[in-house]
Amino acid sequence: MTSTEIPKPSYGTKDVEVLSKENRYQGFFRMEKIKLRHRLFSSGWSQPIDRELFVRGNAVAALMYDPEADTIGLVEQFRVGSFIGGGEAWLYEVVAGMTEKNETPEQVIIRELSEEAGMQPKTLIPICEYFSSPGGTSEKLHLYCALGDLSDVGGIHGLEAEAEDIKVHILPAEEVLKQLYGGQFNNAATLICLQWLLIYRDDLRNV
Repeated sequence: MTSTEIPKPSYGTKDVEVLSKENRYQGFFRMEKIKLRHRLFSSGWSQPIDRELFVRGNAVAALMYDPEADTIGLVEQFRVGSFIGGGEAWLYEVVAGMTEKNETPEQVIIRELSEEAGMQPKTLIPICEYFSSPGGTSEKLHLYCALGDLSDVGGIHGLEAEAEDIKVHILPAEEVLKQLYGGQFNNAATLICLQWLLIYRDDLRNV
């Protein structure tokens, strides 16, 4: 069986024309209304299209993993989107934070690991980058696995100024991965990180 190279997308940014852009809301996040047109697969250009875009910047997230103890660190916190959307009000998640101007993803996640979990990682391993919901938001996430000693990591963390109330859980990796698709880890960044660990866990433990 021969491998087939996946082709590049048919078009690029030069094949999109932004006709207008209007700021509709500015708060902690921003909402823009954009009128654009783009090239069609059948040739020619589309009619002008109106799109509303949720602009929230880029984010970084990391799964905490202790390969010697074979434990995973997750944080638990209230999430309004899940609550309003009919899910659980408190979710188990990986540590995450928004990037600030002139910060690298590594700088962001090191800061967030300290603020949200009290962890100082020994090693950061890049997992992947992805757009959280490219049909409606410009947000791009950078995912990492943060390796280190989790024996003294735990407790309640978060910045009071940002109304954060975060509880850290250190859990056996075997049990977490057994329940990967049981509904407790129902957010994309956490699922992707845990799926990555499921693949590379043995390699990390044998280093």
